[in-house]
Amino acid sequence: MHNKALLPSHFFSVLVSAPLTLTLGGPLITRYFQLSFLSVLVAMPFPNFATPLAPSWHDIDVKHTWNSIPPNWEALGHPPNGTTVDLHVALKPHNENALSDALYKVSDPRSPEHVLSNVPPRTMHSHVLLLRCRYGAHLSKEQVAQLVAPHPNALELINSWLRHYAVPSSSISTTHGGSWLKLTGVPVSKANELLGASYQVYRRIGTNDSTILRTVGYGLPSVLHAHVQTVIPATYFASTGTLRQTPRRRTVRATEDVSSRELVTVLPSRDDDDDDDEDDGIEPSDLRWMYGTAEYVPAAMDRNLIGITGHLNDHPSPEDLKAFMTECRMDAEDATYEVALINGGGYDSSHPASEANLGMQYSQAIAYPTPHTFYSTGGEIYIYNNQPGANDVWLAWLVYMLGQTNVPQTISTPYGDTENDLPLEYTTTLCNLFAQLGMRGASVIFASGNDGVGGGNCLADDGSGRVEFIPYFPASCPYVTSVGGTTGYPEVAAPLSGGGFSNHFPRPVYQNVVVPPFLQQLGSQYHGSYNAEGRGIPDISAQALKYLLSLTTRVFSQMAQAALHLCTVAGIISLLNDYRLATGRKPLGFLNPWLYGLGIDGLNDITSGSNPGCDTDGFTAIVGWDPVTGLGTPDFVALKQTLDHMDEGEGDATHNKGIRATFSERLNNSDMAVLLA
Repeated sequence: MHNKALLPSHFFSVLVSAPLTLTLGGPLITRYFQLSFLSVLVAMPFPNFATPLAPSWHDIDVKHTWNSIPPNWEALGHPPNGTTVDLHVALKPHNENALSDALYKVSDPRSPEHVLSNVPPRTMHSHVLLLRCRYGAHLSKEQVAQLVAPHPNALELINSWLRHYAVPSSSISTTHGGSWLKLTGVPVSKANELLGASYQVYRRIGTNDSTILRTVGYGLPSVLHAHVQTVIPATYFASTGTLRQTPRRRTVRATEDVSSRELVTVLPSRDDDDDDDEDDGIEPSDLRWMYGTAEYVPAAMDRNLIGITGHLNDHPSPEDLKAFMTECRMDAEDATYEVALINGGGYDSSHPASEANLGMQYSQAIAYPTPHTFYSTGGEIYIYNNQPGANDVWLAWLVYMLGQTNVPQTISTPYGDTENDLPLEYTTTLCNLFAQLGMRGASVIFASGNDGVGGGNCLADDGSGRVEFIPYFPASCPYVTSVGGTTGYPEVAAPLSGGGFSNHFPRPVYQNVVVPPFLQQLGSQYHGSYNAEGRGIPDISAQALKYLLSLTTRVFSQMAQAALHLCTVAGIISLLNDYRLATGRKPLGFLNPWLYGLGIDGLNDITSGSNPGCDTDGFTAIVGWDPVTGLGTPDFVALKQTLDHMDEGEGDATHNKGIRATFSERLNNSDMAVLLA
């Protein structure tokens, strides 16, 4: 089992892809990776963090290793000789806390006035901008790159390492202000030398399709550990997918389809077995009424943008979007979207996917006529039919986005992996890239999951037999906003709502007031099944069951998928961004410091329902924050009012105390009132 302690928040990572054909022939031998624990490098550094003298590049210390092949995977042997990989290397920032400190300042309405100083720093080693940020003072891509720039000597040290292993300088390039390196066409045998690794081909047990190139463990020269966060995808064994569950279909009635008028179906929730239920599903008009957006007309279409991500060849269809709007919002029949292709991603609207269609249709229905862009990103580092795939889909998308001059103010992503399948170094690396998007002014939103506290029996891999709840990443990253699910009206928690506590990330400061009361009420229940000190999930929620969907131009009633509640929240946040931009203010950016502070009065607390999973009843929604529905569901009008109050007295202690007092009254708990004082 890998170490669960939180690593430093800034990073140096390596990502791998394999561009040559793999022809697996001969006996395939399962081999476990082993690393030698060698002596610590003996090198006398120059004063003030200079490059070490004559480092021993063969003194390799473990960076990350699994005890064995992760569960549900099998080794198929080593790839053929001559197989190459591309290594993408990111350097840790020189100022370790600069990014997170700046992000919280620009995201907290109580931050002081913004000052950007180019005065030479007092310390000899610091070369980053001195920042004092007010709320909304987001940075350009150049400023963010400077904020996370590595130490000047780091590149020299890395290049010395690469020269030692005869990596050609012609294969090395840098991006993102020097904080990323790309090594093109490195033989797998050379990668094994560099990392003390043993890359093999792996496949999920019981499947016959895709395989991946991974190592069970890897290391680095000890002198590089201060600079290297992770190697990606070295020990990363998850298969990125949408947070969807397999529904059960049953016919309930015929609906009038715009073109074919064919019979449609409804997919029931997992606790709904009533065959007499004739519910047609939630329509955009229901959501716009429920969450208070119906009367708002966007006015900043020239500046405001929503981004929706697509992986796994999931694509929306403009024809389905038109059919959906014709049925559900006739004033938006001309809704459209742009498509951006990343890392070899494709787009085929003639073969749409329900997940991508749901995301586009409901985001458009809430936020129309706000411009939308669909990002189709290729890659998973899979090997299909013995042909290596493209780069890691998460990093490929993040690097692309961070390289753009402008980013969407609102970004929604319905994808995720179970956190326990991911190395800590990997999740830390990605989480800090999401923080950079927040620093650019993007509100990054993820679904919290569709399996309650976890799918299956969730037995811990330590042999103890205890149940360990399974949070999802990236929803567990403290720099994104995670969205859970509700159902009905008045709203209650949807049983599928993903929730719990991260095992990779500690509780962020913005949750320090609201999480302890839940834990106190929970008591000893589920002791040992969750990390009480971890980042709580989700942050907020929205309706997640029985949405209408247009697929191949027919309008269906569809069961919940991650895109449902996610795209509804994304549409609402986009309207709030529109309101701020139209009135001459900055976009919201990273949402959580505002939501847990001044924005809490704009949320409807959900106090009933639970999220069963892992063969347990799961957590229960209570007054205040809970790991089922978070802080509650959005009230657009009330949230808009909190933005107005915030600007009337930005950071005003009296106003803040009033909002906190209101929240205390909701809880009706004297102990909580003391915590909020």
